[in-house]
Amino acid sequence: MATLQDIKGPYSAIFSLGNNCLPAVQLKAHGLRKFAGPLDWMSSLKLPQVTRLLRNRFQGMLHYPNLMLANQATHELYNVVDLEYELYLNHDFFVHSNFPPHFAAYPEVKAKYDRRIARFLQTLASGGRVLFIRTDSSYEDVKELEAVLTELCAGPFHLLVVNHAPVAEIEWLNWGLNRVCAIHMPNQDEWYGNGFRWTFLFNGIYLV
Repeated sequence: MATLQDIKGPYSAIFSLGNNCLPAVQLKAHGLRKFAGPLDWMSSLKLPQVTRLLRNRFQGMLHYPNLMLANQATHELYNVVDLEYELYLNHDFFVHSNFPPHFAAYPEVKAKYDRRIARFLQTLASGGRVLFIRTDSSYEDVKELEAVLTELCAGPFHLLVVNHAPVAEIEWLNWGLNRVCAIHMPNQDEWYGNGFRWTFLFNGIYLV
């Protein structure tokens, strides 16, 4: 099992694996993102689907026939779902330039994600030390994810799991998974109220 002390130190890259934009927001705020990862700016609520996506090395992700309008996220953006992997993209398809069911921006959106996927897989194959972050996921689902990451990563890696719960302060979860450090973080105002707690988690973690 990994502790907070175990995950400190240098990393070649740090990637968010969802389940929403929060990990990417915090990585960006703390200067811990070299570049965008494939799952940074989307909602991926079901971890088994993310694990399947990784096992498949992203094959079939954002296949045009599998895209459907979920709703309108803001007055500027549509929320579009990839039905194959249950991924929700609410930062990519602007209302002014897309006309569901036709998504005119698809070619550039797909090209952008293809670049991110290629960079992600290349980084994992390079043998450098990698940190992954995932929020709000169960032990069983994380155990399966750890196994798939072991297959994908040529070098050492750790997985930080941050689960929001009705706790007063950060609590360590003893899950007994070698490469996983899992914690509870207060669920009150999780988007804006935990910045200093993320700073505590990232203390001693840096990119090389």
